[in-house]
Amino acid sequence: MGYALATSTCFGCRRLFSYNPVRVPSIRDPDTGTKEPVCFSCITRANVQRKAKGFAPLVPHSMAYEPCDEDELS
Repeated sequence: MGYALATSTCFGCRRLFSYNPVRVPSIRDPDTGTKEPVCFSCITRANVQRKAKGFAPLVPHSMAYEPCDEDELS
């Protein structure tokens, strides 16, 4: 048994971060249509704007930025 943790750049801020590849929040790239991961800092910043506009906050999964069991990948 093992664990998996993905590492790549955030779609929002382009900083390198690690995340659960199954649970991380993502956004579709408007140019490619592929789902791209979003870091916790960008989710936090987006929630400030969402609150100001009267929208509900984005709530990432509690394990979004933690390793997942390797069995979740299949």
